[in-house]
Amino acid sequence: MTAAETSPAAAAPAAAAPAAAAPAATAAVGLDVLRLSGVRATGHHGVFDHERRDGQEFVVDAVVHLDTRAAATGDDLEATVHYGVLAEQLVAAVESDPVDLIETLAERLAGVVLAFPAAVRTEITVHKPSAPITVPFSDVSITIVRERP
Repeated sequence: MTAAETSPAAAAPAAAAPAAAAPAATAAVGLDVLRLSGVRATGHHGVFDHERRDGQEFVVDAVVHLDTRAAATGDDLEATVHYGVLAEQLVAAVESDPVDLIETLAERLAGVVLAFPAAVRTEITVHKPSAPITVPFSDVSITIVRERP
C-alpha cells in the first residue's frame, strides 16, 4: 500500500469543489463602488421564437464605480447615482425592445448606468436562469465592464 492509500484523506470520499464565487468588484484608485444586485425583470430576449413570444426572467447585477466624496460631503443625492432610479431604469431597459443576445442586453444596461453623470465605470452581469439549455444547469450569465470614454 502506498501512503496515499492509507491516509485518512484517501479513505474519505472526494469532496465536491466549492462553487466559484463571482469576482468581487474592486474600485479603481480613487473611486468608490455602488453595487445593485438581483434586479429582476421579464424580457423577451433570445434567438428562439418561444423566448420572444413568452418572455422569461432576467436578473441584473450592476456595479457602479464613482467618486462619492462630493455627495457625502454635501449630503447631495444629485452628486451620486440614485440607486432607486437606476433600478427602475435597468428594469425598463430589460423590458424594452427584444434582442437576440444577452451580450447586447448587457451593452444596453451599461449605457443606462453610464448615463448617470457620476458613473465612471460599470460592471454589468446579466443572468438568464431559464435559458433554453438541454442539460441541468443553475445559471448562465455574461459580465461586461465598460468605462466612460
